[in-house]
Parts: sequence; structure tokens; C-alpha cells
Amino acid sequence: MSEKTANPAPLGLLGFGMTTVLLNFAHNARLGPIDGMILGMGIFYGGLAQIIAGILEYKKGNTFGTTAFTSYGLFWLSFVALNWLGAGTVASNGIWPFSSYAPAISGYSTPWLVSQEALMAYFLMWGLFTLLMFFGTLKTNRALQFVFMSLAILFFLLAAKSAVLAYTSITTADLELFTRVIGLEGIVCGFSAVYLAIAEVLNEAHGKTVLPICPVSH
Repeated sequence: MSEKTANPAPLGLLGFGMTTVLLNFAHNARLGPIDGMILGMGIFYGGLAQIIAGILEYKKGNTFGTTAFTSYGLFWLSFVALNWLGAGTVASNGIWPFSSYAPAISGYSTPWLVSQEALMAYFLMWGLFTLLMFFGTLKTNRALQFVFMSLAILFFLLAAKSAVLAYTSITTADLELFTRVIGLEGIVCGFSAVYLAIAEVLNEAHGKTVLPICPVSH
């Protein structure tokens, strides 16, 4: 007799959604210097939770869920690496993995520095990936479609911001309004993933539609 398995999608969606909301509060909406909290969330909830969800989707035979959750989980881990190892003060302060030799070398700087050109390419590739994955949602539900389309837009906006900073004399301060717009879009994207996750949990728990996700009719 086979046992019913749980749906891992809400875990992955919450890991993605909550971390995305917090990141856009902190870095784009600029509501406070809480970078350490973002790195912690990025490693454990945005990163590991989504990877676990992806592995569980693999066991269910869901190729789309496996690809999406595992990829975005690894995105968060890579984002943490870029914001940790890519910081210019890492080597000068002797922070691991540079701690064994950085303080002993005058003028040493980390080789992990991340340029705006690199960030532009990084966000652009993730935007293209998300846009292509969006087409995999066309036969699922409108809520999931909104999550993927709003995420693709978010990545493209971030790529555009990095491109402007890389190839013009415009500074981050000059882009404050645009940055806030990106932050608001990211918050909407994150909360849409949280909504879908809670909807799937509550709908299953009550055996009826508590929160609509608008399934696509075939």
C-alpha cells in the first residue's frame, strides 16, 4: 500500500518568497542596514529550503519543480557568495577565506570583487532563465504564472540598473527612485510566492478552495 506524500512546493515557495521580500526591503527599498540577516536567510531559507524542496520534487517526478526550486536555491547561495566574498573589505579585514594571509600582505584585495558589468550579466542570465521557465507555468495556474513573470521582470530591472552604473557616469544615488521602484516590484513578487504557498497549504488542509490560485482550464 502506497503512502501519500506531502507537497514540497509550499516550502520552496516560502523560502523564495520570504527571502525575496526581505532582500527588497533591505537593499532596494532601503529600510535598514540588515545585510547580515539577508545573508542568513539566503543561505538557509532561500537556499537550503529550496534545494530540499527541489530534491523532494525530483522524488515526485516533477521535472519543472526540481529545476526551478534547485536552481533558485543555488541562486540564493551564489548571491550570498557575491555579497560576502565580493565585498571589498573582506580581505582587508582578514575575513575567511582570506584570514590566513590577507593581513600580512600590504595592499592585498580580494580576487572575488564583483563589477557592475558582472552583476549585469548575472541578473540578465537569471532573467532569461526565469522567462523561459515562465512558459512551463502556462498550463498550471495564474498565481504561479504571476510569480515567474514578476520575477523575470525583477531580474531584468536589476540587470538594467547594473548596466546603467557600469556604462554611464550615473551613480547609485542618482538612481534612488529607480531603485525604490525595483524594490517595490521585488516585494510584490516575493509576496505573490508567499500567497501561493499559503494558498496551497490552506486549500489542502481544508479540502476546498480557501485562497484561489486560478488553475488554467485544459
